[in-house]
Amino acid sequence: MNILIHPTYFPSISHFVAISKAETITFEMEDNFQKQTNRNRMYVYSPNGIQLLNVPVKSCNSKQMTKDVKLETAFDWQKQHFKSLESAYRTSPFFEYFEDTLMPIFTKKHTFLMDLNLETIDLVSKCLKLDLTPQKTIEYFHEVPQFEDYRVLANGKKDTNEFELYTQVFNAKEGFLNNLSILDLLFNEGRYAMDYLKKQELK
Repeated sequence: MNILIHPTYFPSISHFVAISKAETITFEMEDNFQKQTNRNRMYVYSPNGIQLLNVPVKSCNSKQMTKDVKLETAFDWQKQHFKSLESAYRTSPFFEYFEDTLMPIFTKKHTFLMDLNLETIDLVSKCLKLDLTPQKTIEYFHEVPQFEDYRVLANGKKDTNEFELYTQVFNAKEGFLNNLSILDLLFNEGRYAMDYLKKQELK
């Protein structure tokens, strides 16, 4: 399976289900930025239920390419995101195990959203022991018959995939929350996360 997919911020589990099954992976680099998508957000399981962590970006319009979108540095969103992850996952089985590997995301100062997203995918892949050697598009095409087109997964509202239950930190409180950021699976399942991903099916 040859897939085309958007690099997003700590992508959803559905992203990594697609990546785990792919023979080749190509990242869409030539699209226009769309607000209200997972390009600059992820969802985690907080003590109060589902929580959106949004990466602030400088003002842009729908004609601006995603790769040109710059991060807003007026306030320390990285510190806020890491605190939220600690609150959500400090008691999970594998948070401390992966914490140091993922820490560069919350300390390094990126200029562009795309660079941030690519690094989150690279670091998560290392945690999963997933050998990731993606290609990148150099031109935008609406129709891509040579690929399984998973670019729609960047829009969480259109991603209706349902996955098998696994143990989450606050299961007893809120029940199972489906298709959160890959970090939820990673912190809860650790070395078993890759086996889980390969067993799942995409619609």
